[in-house]
Amino acid sequence: MSVKTRLIILNFTQFFVWGSWLISFGGYMIATLKFTGGQVGSIYSTMGLASLFMPGLLGIVADRWINAERVLGLCHIAGAVLLFLASTIRDPGLMYWVMLLNCMVYMPTIALNNAVSYEILSTAKFDVVTHFPPVRVWGTVGFIVAMWVVDLVGWTVSPMQLYIASASALALGIYAFTLPACPPASRARKSTSLVSALGLDALVLFKNRQMAVFFTFAAFIGAALQITNTFGEAFLHDFKGMYANSFAVAHPGLLMSVSQISETLFILTIPFFLGRFGIKKIMMISICAWVLRFGLFGLGNPGSGLILLVLSMIIYGMAFDFYNISGSLFVELEAEPSIRASAQGLFMIMTNGLGALIGGVASGRVVDYFTVDGVKDWRSIWFVFAAYALVLGLIFPFAFKYRLGVKTAQPSGQPG
Repeated sequence: MSVKTRLIILNFTQFFVWGSWLISFGGYMIATLKFTGGQVGSIYSTMGLASLFMPGLLGIVADRWINAERVLGLCHIAGAVLLFLASTIRDPGLMYWVMLLNCMVYMPTIALNNAVSYEILSTAKFDVVTHFPPVRVWGTVGFIVAMWVVDLVGWTVSPMQLYIASASALALGIYAFTLPACPPASRARKSTSLVSALGLDALVLFKNRQMAVFFTFAAFIGAALQITNTFGEAFLHDFKGMYANSFAVAHPGLLMSVSQISETLFILTIPFFLGRFGIKKIMMISICAWVLRFGLFGLGNPGSGLILLVLSMIIYGMAFDFYNISGSLFVELEAEPSIRASAQGLFMIMTNGLGALIGGVASGRVVDYFTVDGVKDWRSIWFVFAAYALVLGLIFPFAFKYRLGVKTAQPSGQPG
């Protein structure tokens, strides 16, 4: 089997594990386990909490002491055990701690997967810039396929989604140990400090007013992403009484997967939009897209309003890709070469860490506020989220004064 084929299997399965539960787990907890919105939001916030420190810590382990592919394998094997345990839990408090541990071992594997892929391609004399993107896109395919499998076999509100996630994580953990060795000495060109790995030496960027504004908004936009990951499918399941035979209720996973398909397609448009509008405007477009994402959810339904839900899924690709990719490019341009890696780490902490933590907790409280006797007023819920994004959009152009236009950019990204 060729090196590229082996890496395609790695990337596909890496995100298949995540796609098996990330979008549908919220619906399972609300519809089947009867958890409250606040409890579900808190459980999803564990991804943000884990992302604050675990990728940096395990990155140091892989850089200094243990082969990266082995760290990757051990994380997935531990995740397999925790996901299986989560499938047996009915208590929200215990579920929180088990999913926190699961996220502590899964979230670092996203970066480790990339590091292993880079190292193996480089050792095999492949140009990483040319050959990694066609390999990495299979990760997004794996995420979508997992959503489709869980939906088509009827596991969106069943613990079976956690069984399939656990089984695929175990298989990937074992598979990782068969990959070509990625020893610490060949991967780390220089010693990495804990402060640098956690992105903390880039905190000096907060002395620059525009960078401080940018990182603050990165956290707020990261919160918006967490909202639909947490409650998107739960929202669709609540239409079961009115639209039991509709496509959106029967196959919520298939409908939600349009978001990931859109994300993949919008990545390809990034160079055009950046060249035509520049970073500031493309980030504004992203914030406006979040307003539409939530607003269309509030207006749509699985019946006559199905087209509005589909449009919301399509717009998600623009909302997610434009801020994350252009934001990463902005950091690359503005940070000093000596702290660029840490600056990118700080960007990820603000979006996937602090932002996801805020989004999970706050969105859960909003859902509970608009829940009376177990009935959720989803229209009001989504309109509150749309208003939140609208406020960000109104403030952003006045707070952020960056004017440099960007002519080209390399698209990259991960499923959201």
